[in-house]
Amino acid sequence: MGFTDTRHILPRAIRVILGIKLSTMKRILVPVDFSDYSEYALQVAAEIAHLENAEIVVVHMLGLSDAVFTKSETEEVFDVLHYMELTHKKFESFLKKEYLEGIEVHVTVRNYRKFHELNEVAAEWQADLIVMGSHGLSGIGDVFVGSNTEKVIRSSEVPVLVVKKREKDFQIRQAVFVTDFNEESVQPYKDIRRFLKLFGCEPRLLHVNLPEKFSSTSEILAKSSRFIQNAEVDNPEIFDMVDLISDYTLESGIFNYTAERDVDLLIVPTHGRKGLAHFFYGSAGESIANHSTVPVMTMKIPN
Repeated sequence: MGFTDTRHILPRAIRVILGIKLSTMKRILVPVDFSDYSEYALQVAAEIAHLENAEIVVVHMLGLSDAVFTKSETEEVFDVLHYMELTHKKFESFLKKEYLEGIEVHVTVRNYRKFHELNEVAAEWQADLIVMGSHGLSGIGDVFVGSNTEKVIRSSEVPVLVVKKREKDFQIRQAVFVTDFNEESVQPYKDIRRFLKLFGCEPRLLHVNLPEKFSSTSEILAKSSRFIQNAEVDNPEIFDMVDLISDYTLESGIFNYTAERDVDLLIVPTHGRKGLAHFFYGSAGESIANHSTVPVMTMKIPN
């Protein structure tokens, strides 16, 4: 059961970056449970919205139990209206943020309890990106725990940006695109390069050489060269931005890499419901979004 959308509209400003109006991203979806983590996500979404002249859609999932809907019709309506009123009061204070000034913000409240249903909201609002807060696998109390983050990543047709902490001034100076240099990852790589141009950032390419799929350095360099050519990258310096690391697991390889570098964003391609790209070996890659201390963006590989 879902509820009719209600909308909180803030004034909208026309923003121009370097004299060129950017309109590639129209709407950003932000799931909200009114916790600090969802506020972290909202602030990052606002930073991106300002750059892209995009709108923000905040969605709250009531998750009312079936018991509410087994009462008499009068009691049911009263309870639902009561929960709706409380939710919108929370939104009134939650959205009073200076960083939202100049952004058109929409509010929608649903009685969803399963996180894969966020994909339906994204489709309905034609969102181009989901930004959500998460405190990984160890947190309790709020809804944005690791398992729910994984469900959103698995079901989402649009990129998902996972934020773990407050990013006071969200900047992407160094981004890393994790890849096995397969043809199917070319399009996500093209898409992220376009997005990162907003921040004046060229993503580095990271390949983790694993024992079960070991390749020689010359073989990896040959694959990376074909990948870059297929991606039609017009940047002669890109070949100097390919990083190779050997490790026992993909996860440890990525975290050992990021621990030694000042990485602002980690980008991981995904096959959605089928799990992350085949070289991630089962659920290892999905846990990257849960365990990473830096923001992680997952991008679905086209079928």
